[in-house]
Amino acid sequence: MENFERPRPQFPKRAVVTGGMPYGNKHLHFGHLAVMLRADTIARFLRDRIGSENVVFVSGTDCFGSTATEGFRKDKESGKLAKDMTLPEFVYSNHIHQKETFEMFEVKHNLFGASAFEPMRPEHEKMSELFIRTLHDHNMISKHSSWQFFDKKLGVLLNGRQVIGRCPIEGCQSEKGYADECDLGHQYLPMDLIDPVSALTGEKPELKKVENWYFDLDKCVGEMTDWLDAIEKRSDSPVFMAREIREFLKAPEVYVKKEYKDKLASLSLPKHQLIEKNGPSVTLVFEKLSDREKACEIFAENGIHYRTGKTLVPFRLTGNDPWGVPCPVIDGLEGQTFYVWPESLWAPISLTRAYFKSIGKPENEWEKFWKSTDAEIYQIIGEDNLSFYGPAQQAMWLHMQEGKVANPPKDGDFQLSRLVPIKHLLFLNKKASSSGAIKPPMAREFLKYYTPEQLRMHLLGMNLSNNNVNFMPKPFNPEAKPEDVDPVLKEGNLLTNVYNRILRTFCYSTQNHFDGKVPEAEISDEVMAKCKKACLDYERFMFDKKLHQVVNVVDVFVRDINKMWVKEVSSCDEEGLKKLTANTLQLIKTANLLLHPMAPSGTEYVADFLGFDKQKAFSWDYAFEKYTEVKPSPEIKFLAEKQDFFKKHPSQLASE
Repeated sequence: MENFERPRPQFPKRAVVTGGMPYGNKHLHFGHLAVMLRADTIARFLRDRIGSENVVFVSGTDCFGSTATEGFRKDKESGKLAKDMTLPEFVYSNHIHQKETFEMFEVKHNLFGASAFEPMRPEHEKMSELFIRTLHDHNMISKHSSWQFFDKKLGVLLNGRQVIGRCPIEGCQSEKGYADECDLGHQYLPMDLIDPVSALTGEKPELKKVENWYFDLDKCVGEMTDWLDAIEKRSDSPVFMAREIREFLKAPEVYVKKEYKDKLASLSLPKHQLIEKNGPSVTLVFEKLSDREKACEIFAENGIHYRTGKTLVPFRLTGNDPWGVPCPVIDGLEGQTFYVWPESLWAPISLTRAYFKSIGKPENEWEKFWKSTDAEIYQIIGEDNLSFYGPAQQAMWLHMQEGKVANPPKDGDFQLSRLVPIKHLLFLNKKASSSGAIKPPMAREFLKYYTPEQLRMHLLGMNLSNNNVNFMPKPFNPEAKPEDVDPVLKEGNLLTNVYNRILRTFCYSTQNHFDGKVPEAEISDEVMAKCKKACLDYERFMFDKKLHQVVNVVDVFVRDINKMWVKEVSSCDEEGLKKLTANTLQLIKTANLLLHPMAPSGTEYVADFLGFDKQKAFSWDYAFEKYTEVKPSPEIKFLAEKQDFFKKHPSQLASE
């Protein structure tokens, strides 16, 4: 390998990539694609960069919990499902549909499993028990008699999604608040939910005390502050991520309208600091979460309306939903199942174990990826999930350690994840969600109008690392005019127009002038420098997970190949054409390597057509070598007239 003028980013020896887990109550929509296509692209790059045997890309269907049971109940009541369909059958059918959909978009998991089914379920039950027993042994879980909603009319306890109200978190824009979290991921105490209603009867439910296990997340403020300070310094940490997570590290706060200020003075509240600024409310800051809870009870008893601020609260680990991973009996607490959020956090570990077991690897192979300082875990998630994958997950991982907590963790302990959050992908200028007023289009609907590679290129080209981005597919936009350009095709045109043209031009040149053989000619220093610079820029942006910048690097590089050919071909003699053709192949070799994670099937077809050794052509061990190192034969296949390497969708051809 060459010496480089600037330091290159250091990639791990091994890597795990995850892309979140879609719930088992539905098919995939375009938001799931935005997350998983990023995860797939990162995984594919890492396979090229550090070797496919060193990368595990796992995800799966999040089967358990109230989202599944409520989805099943609603679909049964509406007549969408067969009368004899069971809940497991409903979830499994959605799992298979999700798996097949991702495959249609060329997402290549090592394993896309399902938490309720083989091969993942037995590994997931083992991992769930390991986590709760270890955290219990380390005195980091507590048994709380917490409040749960009860439908008096039906005489049943309600699960999280069977209660709907308004989120009590100050400034939250959620359309729906459930029992103890809203649809934007904010957690709160059930007693704080505003205007709760039972989804089963439409009546206001009561609150009853129920015992559950909780992880003592509120004790981890110091550790989470240190962790956040460290990741904030990394170049791959989005500014918004640190800002949003830090909000959860504040002291417990309550916001009360100023109209109640005089009444507050007459109440005997726990120790607090009252802050009054411009605005309609005063802020009460408490030293402990228990003090805030007591104050909220006093406010409720006295008819004072309030909203709570973000802070770390005990993280519920168990519940009583029968559709869940069974929890072992600990300290006499029986009949518990794991709450869906914590078990979904360690689910990628269970998936990794299941994957290695399925290919006959040793029992402890997963530890080389999750417990080694030589490995890195990349978790690509939506912004809404930061409160879980941020403080909750990282704190639990730290407290799986024996003895004094070390951050960063030592070799042999659970390693902390590298979080890769993305902002909201808006649909036609509006936020769409399955639980909101604007429903998102299903993923497969887009295949009626676009090829998988066109969708991949467009979604990867969006700057979701920093901003909310608007998705404006012309066929779905009622305001689009027939003459309007489809915004989704912009990045895909790089493949179907520009890169196709370069490849055809190169092939026709060899066929018409050199009997289908690549002419022998010296590759210029200028061309090698261009290839080197593109690879280094691409590598840096990929390290920082700025995929829109990665797409931009490739876009500029590919268009420059076309410009070079057009500029030089008209003045070439025979020797000049030999040199131009050979140098163009060198540039194609680099372009094909860089495009591979984004457009896998097309680039692999190109490599096969040009006679490249695929193992070398898509390995970064050969990224800075001349094309002769990856091309075993001087001949290329015959290219027929109007043959394309990257095809447009049939619907686009019909409109041309």
